Amino acid sequence: MEETRVVVQRMGEAVTNYLAALTRDQRHKAVIAFADETERTNWHYTPIFRAGLPLTEMTRPQQRLAMKVVATGLSHAGYNTASTIMGLETTLDAKEGWSRDDRDPVRYYLSIFGEPHSENPWGWRFEGHHISLNYTIAKGEIIAPTPTFFGANPAEAALGNVATLRPLSGVEDLARDLLHNLNEGQRATAILAHAAPADIVMRNRPYVVEPAFDIDDPAELHRWMHRHGVSHDEVEALHYTSTPRGVAATSMNGGQREILEALIQEYIQRMPDELAQIEWNALQSRGIDSVHFAWAGGIERHQPHYYRLQGVRFLVEYDNTQNDANHIHSVWRDPIGDFGADLLAHHYRHEH
Repeated sequence: MEETRVVVQRMGEAVTNYLAALTRDQRHKAVIAFADETERTNWHYTPIFRAGLPLTEMTRPQQRLAMKVVATGLSHAGYNTASTIMGLETTLDAKEGWSRDDRDPVRYYLSIFGEPHSENPWGWRFEGHHISLNYTIAKGEIIAPTPTFFGANPAEAALGNVATLRPLSGVEDLARDLLHNLNEGQRATAILAHAAPADIVMRNRPYVVEPAFDIDDPAELHRWMHRHGVSHDEVEALHYTSTPRGVAATSMNGGQREILEALIQEYIQRMPDELAQIEWNALQSRGIDSVHFAWAGGIERHQPHYYRLQGVRFLVEYDNTQNDANHIHSVWRDPIGDFGADLLAHHYRHEH
């Protein structure tokens, strides 16, 4: 599509300019073979060391070129959100009494997989604490913008007696609005468990698998169930499976459907406008009716909670349980096509 080719051209030019500004040693760290699938799909949202070149090892002009690459993969609103999340590292550092060295607003890594090419696959990743952007490109087309992860800690920070900073307020408030707009029967279907899992169920698995749950260790799971009084049936309901759970869009009225669509848009519209429109059209063509909304945990603000949106080739997970329910994790994934898995397989079958 012409729209994606325009975005790919912007990305390619930004990456080329960025790589040209690096020293040989920096470039050696920044560029990773596209064929290294293990590393290419090794995504995280915790403040760990990563493969790639961190902003900490760049000059200020190089950092600006790196952030220009990031900006090509986000809308204006998405970029504002990402930069705010990065800035929150200093807020978190102060909140924790400056006790950890990994609370660093420039400890973010830009990794280039392969190099921009009109035919051969390539891609890039920007990642650090609470951000993971992953773009996979082939034949001049973006074949995957997922996984896309945004988190925030703190999720809410005071700016005075009235105002607060909430970079992910949209994905929290709209979901709660939807839950409160459901009737009693719908809400009973939507709520899978009275306690929320401690994190997004799929965590940072390279690909979406089933059945999957936040806790893999049986002993740890038993302790969690005992601590929160969660039944085996509730745990089973919280597991991710390819069969969606919760209340379906088909059973929602017009007002509920409007809130659902606005919530979905909050995730998709983090992308550049051209790509967001394409993804929205694709979701509509597959059928928004297939999307289910599921919830776990408290239903009021500042209570630990979790929700899931699941439809055909569409999965969103959101969790806000840690730090007294002031620590959000949210991710958008394609259960079939994360990292371009489906289309890359087709490409290699036909091109090689």
